[in-house]
Amino acid sequence: MLVVQKFGGTSMGGCVRIQAVAQRIIESKKIFEDMVVVVSAMGDSTDEFLDLAHHFSNKPNRRELDRLLSSGESIASALLAIALESLGQKACSLSGREAGIVTDAHYTRAQILQIDPTKIKDLLAQNFVVVVAGFQGVSANGEITTLGRGGSDLSAVALAGALRAHLCEIYTDVDGIYTTDPRLVPEARKIDEISYDEMLELASMGAKVLFNRSVELAKKYNIPLITRNSFSHNEGTRITSEEQILEKPIVSGIALDKNQARVNIIDACDYPGIAGEIFGLLAEANLNIDMIVQTIGKNGKTNINFTLPEEDLEVCQQVLKNVRDIGSVECDRQVAKVSVVGVGMRSHSGIASAAFKALARENINILMISTSEIKISVVVDVGLAELALKTLHAAFKLEL
Repeated sequence: MLVVQKFGGTSMGGCVRIQAVAQRIIESKKIFEDMVVVVSAMGDSTDEFLDLAHHFSNKPNRRELDRLLSSGESIASALLAIALESLGQKACSLSGREAGIVTDAHYTRAQILQIDPTKIKDLLAQNFVVVVAGFQGVSANGEITTLGRGGSDLSAVALAGALRAHLCEIYTDVDGIYTTDPRLVPEARKIDEISYDEMLELASMGAKVLFNRSVELAKKYNIPLITRNSFSHNEGTRITSEEQILEKPIVSGIALDKNQARVNIIDACDYPGIAGEIFGLLAEANLNIDMIVQTIGKNGKTNINFTLPEEDLEVCQQVLKNVRDIGSVECDRQVAKVSVVGVGMRSHSGIASAAFKALARENINILMISTSEIKISVVVDVGLAELALKTLHAAFKLEL
């Protein structure tokens, strides 16, 4: 049986913790025949590297950033391999390139194109525990690339898919997936099972436990995912297909994302293709647009509102300067997105009404609304975001 385990930065935060991770891997090796371990950089080293880069430039060269940031995972993987060897377990660390992870050339947020697991399989056949530096890969022309924040999750799931692993375990500093962030709502409840679709929505809407692209990949290849706590042996949360879950709650969780900005394009010329032109240029700049609202045209003009991650706002503004036939552009960084997620929404009415009434009772004004089959998202003033989160969590009775 082959298992892929991923250990995050908190789990790797210093020699004592790396030693504990190594011991845990050895315990797992007694159960699983083959093991591949993916690691993040130690502790807060990625943030420290970013601070160093920004000491010299407000806009560091992205190629050089990838070379800098990827070094954290390389260090962590080598140290873990050394720790495993010291405990008598054969181990070999690999970079993303050596692990066969090939990406496109989008620095700092590359997409995985293919994986050649030949070297990993050869090492597994020799009874090595293979320790892979997460978050990184190599472009077709040999350049080091990184996969974006949370990219080690993606590395782990992608390798699990390429190796046809029986299981992918994601180790973090929490016991699993909660109905919302327990640091903000202490009454939040741990979820035992959740569907890929629900987890994807929660991760995309701001839940920090799993990288949304990793969940998307797990669903595509039907890879069972389990999130666990590195510092305990408590049962974690199982992420699987909806068909495997017996009890499907109406609402599974509430997510909060404060890393949002709202853009309002005022008086765009209202003709067929204007939205395609705007969002086509934004897509070419590799910007991830979320909620979109366009008003009904009047006097040949229309307004278009959308949200995107706050760190992308400056690039967005530059792109919009090149768009023909728009009036002015207003930007608001003081917003947050709160999302209600649950597969039970498919068969139950009144969820949106209950959410909006609960927010109204707290005098929380809704700036934008977006819905899908299993999600309702609202944009609110960032100063009211945590109140909105707690209000909705209580409204749908998600407490312990």
